[in-house]
Amino acid sequence: MDAHLLQLLVTRVMPYGKYKGRLIADLPGHYLNWFAREGFPPGEIGRLLALMHELDHNGLSSLLDPLRKR
Repeated sequence: MDAHLLQLLVTRVMPYGKYKGRLIADLPGHYLNWFAREGFPPGEIGRLLALMHELDHNGLSSLLDPLRKR
């Protein structure tokens, strides 16, 4: 896993939709699950959403806590 991608989860904001402006790391699980069912968008935002879904689904979201403090 690329550490740079983890840092992006706590710095990039959702560019559109119901949670526009919220950090990717702060998106609710049900929203990430919806993308997993319907398909992640192409490009970087899709890769970040997919990564965040995996972290959230596997109960690993707390791994991002040290990155938030930087």
